[in-house]
Amino acid sequence: MRKNSIKNTRVNEEVLRELSNIIRGEIKDPRINPMTSVVAVEVAPDLKSCKAYISVFGDANSQESTLAGLKSAEGYIRSKLARNINLRNTPEIRFVLDQSIEYGVNMSKLIDDVNRQGEY
Repeated sequence: MRKNSIKNTRVNEEVLRELSNIIRGEIKDPRINPMTSVVAVEVAPDLKSCKAYISVFGDANSQESTLAGLKSAEGYIRSKLARNINLRNTPEIRFVLDQSIEYGVNMSKLIDDVNRQGEY
């Protein structure tokens, strides 16, 4: 199975949806920020590993504690994923902090500041 095959794309989408539901509704860890979202998921073609890109709305301390909470709940998340998705192998999930939304907001603010300075 190639990395960008139709099957792999469908698996990525299904894992993304289920992972979002599990993080949003089933994990009760107080370290995990309620404004946590799964941005993207990359499941390896052999279905053994998975990178989940997580975006957390908050400061750096909140982001680090959310990552720590997710890493400690990794076994629970994987077992729930195995029950909800019928795959040959349930992938091992590695959570990666995604800074792209925060970067985009900061760039937008900088562009707005430059545009306001140019008006004067």
